[in-house]
Amino acid sequence: MKEAGFSPFGGVNFDVKVAGGVSTQYVPEELKKAVASKPLAPPEPPPDGWEIMDIVESKPAVIEEDFASSKGTFRIRVVTEPVMASRNMNYKSIHDEPTYWVSWVTKISWKPLKG
Repeated sequence: MKEAGFSPFGGVNFDVKVAGGVSTQYVPEELKKAVASKPLAPPEPPPDGWEIMDIVESKPAVIEEDFASSKGTFRIRVVTEPVMASRNMNYKSIHDEPTYWVSWVTKISWKPLKG
């Protein structure tokens, strides 16, 4: 995170780099068995075999950090939440699970801290 010029939101803009990933908490045994003999997924998403999934339950990832800038100290808030998900049963992960892909949105905001 670094200061990156002017903004009408407190007089300063911030460059915030966001990195994230997806992991499974539980995969039913029948899905693991269905992909056990499949090849490992390549580094880039393959073009075949994707099934769009419903996101039944999710909780946004939220982090807040205070950052001292040339215009004072700001509380920077980053909220990330999933918007689409797909599963691929033609390939497996190194854990013998189907391959999953999630698209998410990231919302970044900041407010000056008083005092």
